[in-house]
Amino acid sequence: MKLALLPNLTRENALEISLEVCRELDNLNTPYIFSLDDEEIFKATRAEFLPFEKMLECCDALITIGGDGTIIHAAKKAAEFGKPVLGINAGRLAFMAGLERSELKLLNCLVSGSYTVDKRMLLRAQIMRGEELLASNCCVNDTVISKSGKMKIVELSVDCNGKHINNYTGDGIIIATPTGSTAYSLSAGGPVVDPLLDSILLTPVCTHSLFIRSLILKADSTFTVRAVPGSEFSVSCDGEEPVAVPDDCSVIVGKAEISAEFIRIKPDTFIDVLNRKLAQWQDLG
Repeated sequence: MKLALLPNLTRENALEISLEVCRELDNLNTPYIFSLDDEEIFKATRAEFLPFEKMLECCDALITIGGDGTIIHAAKKAAEFGKPVLGINAGRLAFMAGLERSELKLLNCLVSGSYTVDKRMLLRAQIMRGEELLASNCCVNDTVISKSGKMKIVELSVDCNGKHINNYTGDGIIIATPTGSTAYSLSAGGPVVDPLLDSILLTPVCTHSLFIRSLILKADSTFTVRAVPGSEFSVSCDGEEPVAVPDDCSVIVGKAEISAEFIRIKPDTFIDVLNRKLAQWQDLG
């Protein structure tokens, strides 16, 4: 097995943890690769260094060292190459991490093949002008469609599979995967959904109504979102820089044609992880 390592070195402990991972893999006689961008930092290790995409082509699995943002970024890239991802927590909560720093000895399970892979659905968000595709991006967690410019609120018209659902007036809406149900959607009052279920959540953000709640719809649902004339809005995938949507365009969001694969070494259930992380969240608050 050859492993690719992707550390987020902006995290306080990521460098130390990355070096600990390297030492553990050395003890297991397992080859590993870093991106060329990290060569100067890790040149004293036994690593091979390759361009990022070549690294993904050559590896059997990708290990990230960071928080949920690092794991999400890596999972989207790895999904394009059909490679599974194992996240090692170097952040705070990291709902999606498969191992903590204290559990690096369990990397021997990865090397020996004693693990399972959870497939999780992705979303694809597209900006369309009629039949013309202007932009497209995949999301592990969510697509956020929100006000932009100097607008105080935005009014969005939302259809699902060609049927009108509602007009949402407020800060915007979140269209999330089950994986993303514990991210921004949860903060906006949305439900927690088991990440192994195939479904799509729609959660309004600070809506100007007392009776608007989240919706959970089947995975083959396709949402079409337009701004009511006079509103300005933007779209952001997984917290990336928002992209302004032109007046004559719509945003189409549905299940992506590719899936993300997450390596699971420990026997923890989703409920085990959820309870542990929410307890940590309360302690941090």
